Amino acid sequence: MSHASMPGVSSPQIGRETTRAARPNTALPAKDPAVCPTDDEAQVPRKPAKNKRSLDYVWRSGVAGGLAGCAAKTVVAPLDRVKILFQSHNPQFIKYTGSWLGVSEAMKAIYQQDGPTGLFRGHSATLLRIFPYAAIKFLAYEQIRAIVIPNKEHETPFRRLISGSMAGVTSVFFTYPLEVIRVRLAFETKKGSRSSLRSICKQIFSEQQKPRAVAGVVGETLPVVPARHGLTNFYRGFSPTLLGMLPYAGMSFLTHDTAGDILRHPKLAKWTTLPQPDNAPVGKAAPLRSWAELFAGGIAGLVSQTASYPLEVIRRRMQVGGAVGDGHRMRIGETAGIIMRERGLRGFFVGLTIGYAKVVPMVAASFYTYERLKTWFGI
Repeated sequence: MSHASMPGVSSPQIGRETTRAARPNTALPAKDPAVCPTDDEAQVPRKPAKNKRSLDYVWRSGVAGGLAGCAAKTVVAPLDRVKILFQSHNPQFIKYTGSWLGVSEAMKAIYQQDGPTGLFRGHSATLLRIFPYAAIKFLAYEQIRAIVIPNKEHETPFRRLISGSMAGVTSVFFTYPLEVIRVRLAFETKKGSRSSLRSICKQIFSEQQKPRAVAGVVGETLPVVPARHGLTNFYRGFSPTLLGMLPYAGMSFLTHDTAGDILRHPKLAKWTTLPQPDNAPVGKAAPLRSWAELFAGGIAGLVSQTASYPLEVIRRRMQVGGAVGDGHRMRIGETAGIIMRERGLRGFFVGLTIGYAKVVPMVAASFYTYERLKTWFGI
C-alpha cells in the first residue's frame, strides 16, 4: 500500500514531515528566567477564573472571611478588653491610662481579679459577632469590587477606597447589635455583678432614656421628644460607627491592596512571592510569602486605625451610655464635647497606643488568614 493511499494522510503532509526530519537539530533560543512567579503562568494550566456571583464563590469567600475574623480577634482579645475599659472611661481603670506600663498593670489587675478568663471577658459575644461581620465584610468587598472595578483598567486607589468603605458599612449594619452587647459585657468589672448574655440583652432592651426638650425661642412652647427604648438601644453609637467605618474599612483595603502591589513588583517578587499553586484561577496574583502578607496587613491596620480612631472613641462612650450616668442617649456632638472638656484633644486618642498594638497584629492576622484560605479554597 502506497503512502498516498493511506487514509487521513496526504502527500504534502508527508513531505513536510520528511523535510523537518532532515533539518539539523537547532536549539531554540533560551527563554529568560521568570522574574515573578506569575510570568510562567502560560506554561502551567490554570483553572478558569471563578464567577464571583456564583454561589460557590460566595460561600467560599464568606467562610474564609469569617474564619479570618475569628482568628484575628482571638489573637488580640486581652488587649481588646483593656482598650474598651480605657476608651469607655471605666472609673476603676482611669488610673492605668496613658502608658504602656498602665496597659500591663491593667491586664495584671484583671488577671488577679478574674483569672485568665477575665482577659477574655465578652470574647464569646465577640466571636458571635465577628464571624458574620468579617464574612459579610470580605464577601461584600469581593462583590462590590467586582462591580466597581470590572477590569484592570478601572483599578484606581479611589475605587479601591470606595469598595472597602461600602463593604465595611454593609457588614456593620447587620452586626452592630452584637457589638453593643460585647462592649457592655467587656465594660463590667465588678466581680459580684457578672451578667449573662441574656440578662445583658434584657437590660439593654429595657433601658429608657429620659424625655428630651427641644430648644426654642423665649415664650415658645417647647416640644418634648418622647423617651425611646427597645431595639433602638442596640444601635447606640451607630452614627459615629458608620462615619468611622468609611475611613477604617476603606483605608484598610486600599492600603493592603496597594502594599500587595508594591511587594509583587518584579524587582521584589523573587523575595516576596511564592509560586502559583496548581489550583490558582486565571489572573490571580501570586501569593505573598508569610512575612510579606503579614507586613501588608500590619501597614493596613496602622493607617486605618489612625484615620478612624477619634470616631471610635466617641462610639465607645455612646455605647456604654446606659451603663453609666442617667441613661441619657448622647448624640455625636454632645459626646465629643464631653470628651473635649474632660481631656481636650488628647481625649480623642486615649488608648491609641494600645489601639496600635491591637489593630496592627489583628488586621495582619485577618488578611493573612483570609488570603491563605482563599488559596486553599481555590478562589
